[in-house]
Amino acid sequence: MPTATPTAWFSARHALLALSLLAAGGCSQRPPASACGPVAYQLSDPAEPANRAVFAFNRSVDDYLLAPVARGYSALPDFTRQGVHNFAANFGEPKVLVNDLLQGNGERAMTSLTRFMFNTTLGVAGLIDVSGKMGLPRHTSDFGQTFGVWNIADGPIVELPLLGTHNLRDATGSVLSLAVDPFGDNSDTVDTLGNVAMAGSVVDGRAEALPVTDTLRILPDYYLAVRDYTAQQRAERVAEGKAGAPGKRPASCTGVPTDE
Repeated sequence: MPTATPTAWFSARHALLALSLLAAGGCSQRPPASACGPVAYQLSDPAEPANRAVFAFNRSVDDYLLAPVARGYSALPDFTRQGVHNFAANFGEPKVLVNDLLQGNGERAMTSLTRFMFNTTLGVAGLIDVSGKMGLPRHTSDFGQTFGVWNIADGPIVELPLLGTHNLRDATGSVLSLAVDPFGDNSDTVDTLGNVAMAGSVVDGRAEALPVTDTLRILPDYYLAVRDYTAQQRAERVAEGKAGAPGKRPASCTGVPTDE
């Protein structure tokens, strides 16, 4: 029986990463709750015709591959889907930690580190969210959010093949995320677990987004609906990063972040 070459494993893993970002970059992440209403954002889409062409390709991939698989996955028992979600989220925790540190947020970084340690050990490789039960809820941080916290401008809208709808700042962050691997390339076991976690993240994330995309599809212009929704979502995410922790009001709302 032929065995997979290192190059084949590398290609497969990055294909999964790309599909994951398609699910996450377009609409798969839930927008953080805003404590004082929607965060203002600006849109610049000078390459709209080209973006629409790429969007049509991405939509075909979603219509014929991601969404059908996600709907089947949604029919699985809750405990199965929760286990997949927990495992994938835990495997991504080190990358969240990296961004917490880059954002200069020691509190969130300590939460991410503690969650990863407890869930990996007591939570059976992350299948059980032990930390959540201990009062350490999960949060997400990514390079696009980090750049936003650093006050880097959004830039124009960019629709990337498989990577979905972004502004230029977030598109750069998504590409950077493909290249950053906190675990390194020294273990075949870790690489295999990474591929499994990424596949789970793709399907789980797309399934979580189904209610949102099903709603956006019935609007007159699906491209504009996804573009505007994503821009609002990312503005909320950056505001959350600047506030310092999920559940706190951005300073622009009250002058001083306060716990909800």
